[in-house]
Amino acid sequence: MDEPSFTELRQYETKDSRDGHINGSLTVIWRDWDNIVTNHPKMVYVSTVNPGEIKGPHLHTKRNSYFVCIHGKVTFVIKNKNREYTEVESSDDNPIMIFVPKNIPSAHINSSNGISRVLALADIAWKPNDNEMINVTFDDYDWKKWQTNFKQKI
Repeated sequence: MDEPSFTELRQYETKDSRDGHINGSLTVIWRDWDNIVTNHPKMVYVSTVNPGEIKGPHLHTKRNSYFVCIHGKVTFVIKNKNREYTEVESSDDNPIMIFVPKNIPSAHINSSNGISRVLALADIAWKPNDNEMINVTFDDYDWKKWQTNFKQKI
């Protein structure tokens, strides 16, 4: 797969074992039999994004990645091969799994007032001497629409 994709994840209510009241929820990110993640992960990590901050844009030359926001709210901006931008919001209330294939640039914007946490699954494990990430610019993207969220100048 060399195009980005987006999968709504299902949340299940969990219940207390004594009286059955709802005590939380469970969101399945990956199961080997689901085929949501086609390349089984070799690395899983959590990345934080401070309020009003942007991570990226950058691309990975070797690694395919899946992302889902597990705390807070993050908007993923992906520049497709046709040079068009796709924006997808993922949050703890509405978890969307975002697949970003290698050589497709993306940025992550924390559009909440607190620290957001993103769970990432990658099909190649990162090593400290890897040089497979390339920083890019989205010069033709309208960053100004996020101006009220940004701490950094655009």
